[in-house]
Amino acid sequence: MMPGSILTAEADLAPVMRSMQRIAVLGIKDERDPDQPAYSVPATLEDLGKQIIGVNPVYPETFGRKNLASLTELPEGLDAVVVFRRIDAIPGIASELIALPSAQRPRIVWLQTGIRHDAAAERLAQAGFTVVQDHCVGVYAHRYR
Repeated sequence: MMPGSILTAEADLAPVMRSMQRIAVLGIKDERDPDQPAYSVPATLEDLGKQIIGVNPVYPETFGRKNLASLTELPEGLDAVVVFRRIDAIPGIASELIALPSAQRPRIVWLQTGIRHDAAAERLAQAGFTVVQDHCVGVYAHRYR
């Protein structure tokens, strides 16, 4: 996995997925929305032994743990941030991630299925992030556990 790259080939996703142990989920939902991917996918990741840190000011907690209100609250040592937000929010999210102090920056930014913003992905890659777009992290978590 090369830092500062945008990954599109499925073969490149296996090592990325295996390296993701501590994951922030931006836009996480809670048990009130069990069929929503923003709840069911993080639940799958947690069931597979990943440490999930929720980020959503609207949902105060998920899985019995307090969610962070914003990306500026991310702890150090995260492997990835998985994004469940609309496409029009991606440029602002990219700016927030790039502005984080280096210790708070996750190595990987994973945009869920249906979420693709090439300009924002390029900015993130230029800032040193590994970027995955338009792929379901839950599918690859099962495939490459």
